[in-house]
Amino acid sequence: MNQPSPHPTHRKTVLSRRGLLKTAGGLTAALAAGSATTALTSATADAAPTTWTHPGMLHNAGDINRAKVRVAAGTEPWLSGWNVLTANAHSASTWTPSPKETVIRGGTGENYASLYNDIAAAYQNALRWKVAGTEANAQCAATILNAWSSTLTSVTGNADRFLAAGIYGWEFANAAELMRDYDGFDLAAFQTMMTNVFYPLNNQFLTGHNDACITNYWANWDLCNMASIMAIGILCEDSAKYDQAVTYFKSGAGNGALAKAVPFLYTDDDDGYALGQWQESGRDQGHTMMGMGQIGAICEMAWNQGDDLYSYDDRRVMKAAQYVAKYNLGNDVPYTTYSWGTGQNCAYSEQTVISSASRGQVRPVWALLHFHYNRRLNLDDKYISQMYYSLAPEGGGGNYGSTSGGYDQLGFGTLMYAK
Repeated sequence: MNQPSPHPTHRKTVLSRRGLLKTAGGLTAALAAGSATTALTSATADAAPTTWTHPGMLHNAGDINRAKVRVAAGTEPWLSGWNVLTANAHSASTWTPSPKETVIRGGTGENYASLYNDIAAAYQNALRWKVAGTEANAQCAATILNAWSSTLTSVTGNADRFLAAGIYGWEFANAAELMRDYDGFDLAAFQTMMTNVFYPLNNQFLTGHNDACITNYWANWDLCNMASIMAIGILCEDSAKYDQAVTYFKSGAGNGALAKAVPFLYTDDDDGYALGQWQESGRDQGHTMMGMGQIGAICEMAWNQGDDLYSYDDRRVMKAAQYVAKYNLGNDVPYTTYSWGTGQNCAYSEQTVISSASRGQVRPVWALLHFHYNRRLNLDDKYISQMYYSLAPEGGGGNYGSTSGGYDQLGFGTLMYAK
């Protein structure tokens, strides 16, 4: 039955992930019990954690230790993931940062490539330090982060400045989270930069949407700014910011809120798998898969702080990922006409068919989703799994072209998420 259901009529209410963490005695027990978790259904966020987990964004201490042990033992697939990382030029400890006082994305004088390349280098060097303990990589990552926090004062440009603040905000914070316990890293200065430069744009977009119709911007615009606010909240141990992101995920006004990002549900496909139509599916598949990376990052960061957004609204995220993966593997999927208001006056627009543009594009967004649903929760994620294994091992920034799309996600999921 491929019947669209734009407004689900029921949601399950069981223990939250944070509740499991508290009652089961910590992360290991909670992961073992993962198949029993589904999110609470409140439209507002649970309170931010009373005790913050660090590292606690895309990677927790268990992820890092597992990668360290498996790589040292030469075990697959971790070794292949590690080899992709060490072969990437951005991971070299000789990387020299190019900080800018003002980053421009959109319009005249664009220079934002310096930022996304340096973020990739900081993150990759931080990973090499965490996994292999190499001091030179730690020094390089700290040098990059310190150079930017002592230089950057603004992010500007046309409307794309909000994309820059969102995408590079959450990615930058993740690199810093890995380095927060390194003596050579000025965490306080970096926290100030994230709070004063990135967060105001993130907040401005989610609350004002650049003075446009609330539905004008695609889901990714909301999602990257939500991810940045969540990451800044964790980095700075700021409960209000963390809660702002979780609340928007559940009940925000724009297209990044989960029910709007996945507007139509299908009870099952021909093989019995529930699917959810992604908001950008009628636009193109490159941006659609970008959405998998943005929403996956939000869910993983929340998971590591004790909130299970992966399972929120009867696993709506999983249904969307199955839908996107199935189509990009070359299969047919159902599609319901998607309509929205554009511009400042909410002029009517619609898409009547799914877009085949960029179909099958390679992006390192699938490992995170596969290893959560299939390995943590023991669920059958047929299409997500097929998509992941068709692309593994995952690389990161620098492995998928030189333009910004190749840097919209940090990557290296095979190394850090394989279980």
